[in-house]
Amino acid sequence: MIENKSIEDVNRKPIILVFIGNYLPGYKAGGILRNIVNTIDHLSDQFDFKIVTRDRDLGDEKAYDNIKLNDWQKVASTDVYYLSPEATSYKALKQLLQETPHDVLLLNSFFEPLTIKTLLNRKLNPKQFKPVIVAPFGEFAWASLGQKYPKKYAFMKLARFIGLYKGVSWRVSSEFEKADLVKVMKVKKDPIFITGDLPIKDLPINDESSVKKEDGDFRIVFLSRIAREKNLDYALKVLSKVKATIIFDIYGPTENEVYWNECQEIMEKLPVNIKINYLGNAKADQVLNIFSNYDLFLFPTGGEAYGNVIAECLTVGTPVLLSTETPWRNLNEDGLGWDINLKDMGLFVAAIENFAKLTSAERAEKRKIVKRNIAVRLFDPLILESNVSLFKMQLTTN
Repeated sequence: MIENKSIEDVNRKPIILVFIGNYLPGYKAGGILRNIVNTIDHLSDQFDFKIVTRDRDLGDEKAYDNIKLNDWQKVASTDVYYLSPEATSYKALKQLLQETPHDVLLLNSFFEPLTIKTLLNRKLNPKQFKPVIVAPFGEFAWASLGQKYPKKYAFMKLARFIGLYKGVSWRVSSEFEKADLVKVMKVKKDPIFITGDLPIKDLPINDESSVKKEDGDFRIVFLSRIAREKNLDYALKVLSKVKATIIFDIYGPTENEVYWNECQEIMEKLPVNIKINYLGNAKADQVLNIFSNYDLFLFPTGGEAYGNVIAECLTVGTPVLLSTETPWRNLNEDGLGWDINLKDMGLFVAAIENFAKLTSAERAEKRKIVKRNIAVRLFDPLILESNVSLFKMQLTTN
């Protein structure tokens, strides 16, 4: 049988329907949100992205202002559908999926209820579904998986038993994340695609105007969600052993109040040479400017699939001091900073002490090196190619 297609059908761009827990104008979801924004900015000339998301930011009780609920609307160049709480039901999502033309379905986060309900729809109505990609975004790294583990373990066992994720493709950011996925979910390697994370488009990466030049105390920043897996408490313990005078500023939503209270208890015991400021949330359009005002980003995270915040920091020339629980490795060789095993707290302390001894001129020169060398990593054409291939390979099975 010959299928008749209109000229519009032949010429239109493939539609990627994206389900994500939180999207613009939100910012608290961090790397997942930033990854999708960057992907759309780079690939919108080849694919038509449509976003389905909640009507509020992560952890908020109130919906965004000035949006239409349960209807499509333009946000920048993308069509976005903001779900009211009642519209996130299994039945409502089923209707939305049936009514929204698409060629590929991209689900962000393994444990996100929107992902689970969508895959339940797929399980019960398999013939109605297009190819599905699931992007877990580091949820199987030990630090992330360890939070509420009994509940997660029970769900993973059930999901494997009923074949909820059977036949999906998996999108991961690195070999490390791939290894975690294979180990935890017993996924075969064939349907796993390693897709490099795209940087913010049109970054002024060769602009030296953001270089921090002023003298004064050594300034360190922590910018991330205040959650146990991000290891703010570890950063504070490192600083408790540092002898240099440090200003340490913290940005990020305090989504875990119990953990935040634990961190505050550590802060109260820090020596007088460590000055702490909590400066609240950092909106997406503020992040680059914030990083440009610091000498170092201290981020001993327990695990990152990629770490978009790391890339953003490096693009303005600020070196990073990271754990080895991210794909960002061999940083010292490239003059970008340090990646150190969490078991070696003394090495974190030494890196800070040695860097704090540099003159302002030496730090400024370091920033120039960081900006120059990060461009090589971020703008590797293979990263863009891997993202395009991820979707095109799904289209061949459509």
